[in-house]
Amino acid sequence: MTFVLKSAASALAISCGVAVMSAAPAHAYTLMDMLRGDRQRSQSTIFMDQMPPGRVGPRDGVGGSLGGLDPEAPLPKVSGPRYYTYKTETLQFVDTGKFSDPVVTGAVADVSGSGDANAEPAVQRRFLAQAKVRANADVAKALEAYYGDSRNPLVWVEGNQINDRAKSAMLVLADASFVGLDPADYAVQTPDIDPANPDPAFRDRALTQFELDLSAKVLAFVQDTVRGRIDPNKISGYHDFQRKLVNLAPVLKLARLSPDVGAYIGSRSPDSPQFQALKAELAKLRAADGGNEERIVVSLDRLLRPGDSSPEIANIVKAIGKHGSETLRTDHAATLAAYAGSIDYSPDIVSLVEDFQKERGLKADGVIGQATVRAMTGGDTNASKIDKLVVAMEQARWLPEDLGSRYVMINQPAYMVYYHNDGKEQLSMRVVVGGKNNQTYFFDDEIETVEFNPFWGVPQSIIINEMLPKLRSDPNYLDQLGYEVEVNGHAVASSSVDWYGSTNNVSVRQPPSSDNALGELKILFPNSHAIYMHDTPSKSFFKRDMRALSHGCVRLADPRAMAAAVLGTTVDDVAKQIASGQNHAVRVPQKIPVYVSYFTAWPNKDGVVEYFDDVYGRDAYVDKAFDATTKARGAQI
Repeated sequence: MTFVLKSAASALAISCGVAVMSAAPAHAYTLMDMLRGDRQRSQSTIFMDQMPPGRVGPRDGVGGSLGGLDPEAPLPKVSGPRYYTYKTETLQFVDTGKFSDPVVTGAVADVSGSGDANAEPAVQRRFLAQAKVRANADVAKALEAYYGDSRNPLVWVEGNQINDRAKSAMLVLADASFVGLDPADYAVQTPDIDPANPDPAFRDRALTQFELDLSAKVLAFVQDTVRGRIDPNKISGYHDFQRKLVNLAPVLKLARLSPDVGAYIGSRSPDSPQFQALKAELAKLRAADGGNEERIVVSLDRLLRPGDSSPEIANIVKAIGKHGSETLRTDHAATLAAYAGSIDYSPDIVSLVEDFQKERGLKADGVIGQATVRAMTGGDTNASKIDKLVVAMEQARWLPEDLGSRYVMINQPAYMVYYHNDGKEQLSMRVVVGGKNNQTYFFDDEIETVEFNPFWGVPQSIIINEMLPKLRSDPNYLDQLGYEVEVNGHAVASSSVDWYGSTNNVSVRQPPSSDNALGELKILFPNSHAIYMHDTPSKSFFKRDMRALSHGCVRLADPRAMAAAVLGTTVDDVAKQIASGQNHAVRVPQKIPVYVSYFTAWPNKDGVVEYFDDVYGRDAYVDKAFDATTKARGAQI
């Protein structure tokens, strides 16, 4: 049977519901759930199980068990995850008491690692026990392990002074900004020793304090370069990452033995091509004229269409000449050179604009609106671009350093998805992502199946927030639209459900049809947020530049091409699967990493960094977390 959605149903032609109560994820019921026999999942945190009893008794239907609600009482709402006030990691005092029993034979010790028994006299290790250093648990553990072993010599101090190894390490820490970190987090004061002071104990205390301080900062730097300064899961409920574990145990020993300690410490930053492109862009912008470079302004109070005229044409040409890629400037060199200040939006300039729009992922129609103006004028000052780059470099550390030779990346601020195979981008297309009130999460996963002619399991957030008001007015609402309703796993008419009670045991789904909210197919990477890629009957959304319009899932402009790519087959084969009209799922031959990411600065396939609007305002929360971290680390002991 084919169900056709009328106008009332069109409003429900939406993708995923990701809104939850108490930040618990909604979960759409899918074919794979049915195959797993997963019908009785407990999702109690997202249902109306805390609604107060009403003054009116329950309807005679099959629904809730809460005794009903007052029809005039406010309707329940399921809210989405929230953003948090960032809480920094706990810093603890290193247990220097473990350093109190050194074994130092004779008056000398080999502190250079050379094996020379006649090395300079060592600083007396007994003063290590008097030093006070705070660090996170991992750094503290590594410090206690290294200095707790009396066979390990000091790393940064030789004789009565700091060594060249220390000076090299401090130079790397001072340049932390070049890899997107804050030098203030790793600042170490050199010992303030008065040469005229004859008290060797004073000198040795200062040197041993420096030894531990520098070791703690080096370890923190290494940890931060690998996993990032902040814990993304403490930013918001929309971030979902398993934070990387960094093995700090061998770092100090390797730093002591390395012929170039600066190179060793610096080598721990990611070396992926994406990170290196961000790093190079950051260096270029910081080398620019302090952010005081000429800013080109294009002032339009309406859309500028081909054939129109405007005095802003001169600034438009100038802006593209500055911010367009080298390839674009080469392809349109004749147009750029021949332009003589005309106000006519002529065909040659339209062609220039169209290619620029295409390069920036905008609709390449030659119509100049605010999105195109932002792109062609740089959109951001040097300072704001630098901020986006620093945030992007932090976020890149949350992902695997090697994204893989075959993967899918969704970049939400770009409203694009990219398929890579054999290390090269082979497919890209526009996407629609979650609106600001139904944001798409930031996480990584693995693509497992493609489901053809899918059912749409309506999430509880949509049942409660959007369907419930209509169902209380007309209990036949879902029956009329052809939706299937179950209570405790048994099919029932929607008119028989008590829509004034709990929806805890009520499931709703839309059968496959030409108007199904998920369209012809969906691409699944099972996750707790019920997010996946899918087709949509709302094709017009892909023509917009701002495409944060869904309920959280990712709608694909060309779902057949993406399905063919991940299945390793042809678009014709995908078409045949759809033409069967049957709901069925096909496993991908090999699981494919998928990165549902959020980068406001990211390199394209040519290595050119592009900048995007911060659609959800997430960068500001990362910046606040940076500030909180630096403040906590710099707090006085």
